[in-house]
Amino acid sequence: MADVIYDNKSQLEQVESGLLEGETIIAVYDAIGVGTGFLGLTNRRIIIQDKSFVGKKFAITSIPYNKVSSVSVVSNKSWAGQFFSSGEIAITVGQHVYEIEFRGSDKAHHAHNTILQHAS
Repeated sequence: MADVIYDNKSQLEQVESGLLEGETIIAVYDAIGVGTGFLGLTNRRIIIQDKSFVGKKFAITSIPYNKVSSVSVVSNKSWAGQFFSSGEIAITVGQHVYEIEFRGSDKAHHAHNTILQHAS
């Protein structure tokens, strides 16, 4: 797993502990903002840590790529010629939208493109 991209070793280890047979990690990105702890990308699914539960509870949500209906770049600025001027994406699965804010637009760009490639 030398080529795995990650921000936080403990988050990487958490994703590693739940891998299925034959599954490999592409990246694990720390998320900022309310609710989301991290976003993991494997060759089979998206893994989101959701910290928005009452108390100290959290959920690890697995989303198979074929269940993603759209992935969006979220921005509150004028794009002014740059598609990825934001560090936030939104993943739509059924009626639910998962918003993830990253520590930099390069990470959002990589996550967006990885999800798009695997969902197609």
